[in-house]
Amino acid sequence: MLVWKGILIGLSIAAPVGPIGVLCMKRTINQGRLYGFFAGLGAATADGLYGLIAAFGFDLITSGLLAQRFWMSLIGGLFLCYLGVQSIRSNAAPNAEAGMSRNTAAAYLTTFLLTITNPMTILSFLGIFAGLQVTGATTADSVLLVVGVFTGSMLWWLFLSIVIGAFRTTLSGGAMMWINRLSGLVLLGFGIFSLWQVIK
Repeated sequence: MLVWKGILIGLSIAAPVGPIGVLCMKRTINQGRLYGFFAGLGAATADGLYGLIAAFGFDLITSGLLAQRFWMSLIGGLFLCYLGVQSIRSNAAPNAEAGMSRNTAAAYLTTFLLTITNPMTILSFLGIFAGLQVTGATTADSVLLVVGVFTGSMLWWLFLSIVIGAFRTTLSGGAMMWINRLSGLVLLGFGIFSLWQVIK
C-alpha cells in the first residue's frame, strides 16, 4: 500500500543522524519533549512539502529550487553555524538556555527552514520516487504517498523526542551544559562542512 511505502520513505529520510537530529535532541534535553517534537515536526513538514513537489512532478518548482542550490546551501550552512555558536555561547551561564525562545513555533520554524534550505532533500525524493515509478501516478496515489512520507517522518521525531526525553530528568546541570556544548560543536561542524561544500 502506498501509505506504508510513504511511511518507510519518511522514516528512511528522517532517521539518519544529521544536524536536524542533533538540534531536535538538544531541544528535547533543554526544553522538554514537546519542543523536541515540534522541532522534528518542522522537518517532517519540509519533507512532506518536498515529497509533494517530487510526487506531482512540479518540474518548474523543482528546477527553480535546484537552480538556487548554491544560495540555499549557503543560507543553510550559515544558519547551522549560527545555531552552533549560539548553543556554545548559551552555556556560559547555567540558566542561559531559559533566555532562548520558549515557544514551539520557534522550534518548528528553525528545523523547517534548515530542512527546506537543503537542496539534497528534493534530489533524494526525486530519486526515490523515480525508482518507485511514482512520478506520473494518479493524484490519489501521489497524495497517499506524500501523507505516508509526512507520517513516517513525524513518527520518527515523536519516537526520538520520547526516548531522549526519558533521559532528561536524569541529567545534572553540568551534564546538560556539556551536552549543549557538544551539540553546538556538532552543529557548527555541520555548518562549516556545508559551507565548504558550497565553496568547493
